[in-house]
Amino acid sequence: MYGELMSRVGRKPVILPKGVKAELKDGRLTVSGPLGSSQFDCHPAIKLSLKPASGGGADAILVENESSGDRRRRQLHGTMRTLLENIVKGVSNGFEKKLEVYGTGFSVREKAGKIILQVGFCHAVERVVPEGLKVNVETQATKGNDIPAKFTISGTDKCLLGRFAAELRKIRPPEPYKGKGIRYAGERVNRKAGKAFASGSA
Repeated sequence: MYGELMSRVGRKPVILPKGVKAELKDGRLTVSGPLGSSQFDCHPAIKLSLKPASGGGADAILVENESSGDRRRRQLHGTMRTLLENIVKGVSNGFEKKLEVYGTGFSVREKAGKIILQVGFCHAVERVVPEGLKVNVETQATKGNDIPAKFTISGTDKCLLGRFAAELRKIRPPEPYKGKGIRYAGERVNRKAGKAFASGSA
């Protein structure tokens, strides 16, 4: 059933929005748009073709599976089509991931292609921003434990963006007592009550 679902996804053409062009040469697909270009090498079990547009060029990418009876190929069919759709969205509209930093005295800044985080360690933590991604810091420093520092990562490559965001979150994941740490905007953190200490007279 899962393979059949993926094959239905795979059969849908990937529509090229206005301003996006695709070129297929020697099995390599190049997709260009307002935000840049990206190349895609499809799995050899799956065939790509371009649907010609009336005014020249192409208006859609077709993903074809010539062996629909093979479950593995059905799964690849849907996966390749989803990856292509993400590439088209990336060069036309881009992707972004918003993150927040909670904790008194914590901060975030971007300098010379690096993101610099002060998140409770004795030293700042630096990470080089991968080529193709951009970091925009909206709020540099926290205010107490409840008002976070905020920053946004944006880019055309959804996979690269997701990996980098996860790498940053891993530096100081949100802890469950006060919620201090780095989290995705809108992420729910399951909180625990702190330990209660009873006192009494002998």
